[in-house]
Amino acid sequence: VRGMAGLSGARSASPGSPPALDGSFLLSPLGGLMGAQAVLGLLVWSLIAATTYHLHAAYGWVMFVSLFFWILTLLFFVIYLLQLHQKFYMIPWPLVLMIYNAVATVLYITAFVTCAAAVQPTSWRQWDYNRRAAASFFACVIMITYGVSTFFSFRAWKGLGSNAATSQVTDHA
Repeated sequence: VRGMAGLSGARSASPGSPPALDGSFLLSPLGGLMGAQAVLGLLVWSLIAATTYHLHAAYGWVMFVSLFFWILTLLFFVIYLLQLHQKFYMIPWPLVLMIYNAVATVLYITAFVTCAAAVQPTSWRQWDYNRRAAASFFACVIMITYGVSTFFSFRAWKGLGSNAATSQVTDHA
């Protein structure tokens, strides 16, 4: 799949070379989705953190999911941006990303439902209500982006859009 920069194995960094920035990754669907997930995840956890979330157990789950996947998304983003995934070619990156995105989608579904159900319009602090409602909206949007990433990761893992010969050949030199 040529459209998913970093997943095709078309280029390969040599094991001893220093990491290099991959500008094409930022313009790829994978890079764009990861960038959006990083921004949206930051919005979700910062909006919840700006409320009295510690008084409501439901928001603890939302904070955990949003912070956990925000940190992991930043980690994957840096790995792909610096082309480190090519140095560790023995790891099946398309499969790892597919599983990661699928798990993130499922857990963000639970976080979105939890966050949306816990928003109470009769809250005694109006700014808490507004922040929690906004966090629910952004949790829904990020859930969709992880779902789209799961779809693209599945296609990359299965090698859809390429033939059997190109999906099996990688240059590790």
